[in-house]
Amino acid sequence: MKLLQVHTAEEIAEVARLAAQIWREYYVQIITIEQIDYMIDKFQSITAITDQIKQQNYEYYLLRQDDSVVGYLSVKEDNGKLFLSKFYVAKEHRGHGYASEAMAFIEKLCKHRSLSHIWLTVNRDNHSSIAVYEKKGFLNVREQVADIGNGYVMDDFIMEKEIAG
Repeated sequence: MKLLQVHTAEEIAEVARLAAQIWREYYVQIITIEQIDYMIDKFQSITAITDQIKQQNYEYYLLRQDDSVVGYLSVKEDNGKLFLSKFYVAKEHRGHGYASEAMAFIEKLCKHRSLSHIWLTVNRDNHSSIAVYEKKGFLNVREQVADIGNGYVMDDFIMEKEIAG
């Protein structure tokens, strides 16, 4: 698998397409389709991703296996730590070790940049992802409820993993 940093409008469009597909398939068991559509538009549309990359210092990466895009992730340096903002593998590609390869890439990125931790937010009802993160060495460090507008909130755990220098 290769992780390719997203730079072009075509790559951004590919991430947005993949996000819409994955979010609608995965999150419908946790939140309403109305909230999913709102969040895709607000956080994972072409406009939102372009702004995150160009104005907010987020880095997006496409996970590619041969000619297929199997997932994507997004990170941002934050006060000496790496914020793992997005981390998704398409349903048909789950269970093939891509998430483990991507996590190794993220940890290596952290070490090369001398960052002490990786941290992320995860919906408190997203039990399968929480279990994966715990298996990868992440600890639940606190809870967070964030108002994202339109009457919606993100009700999350904040998880963190220390990265040895």
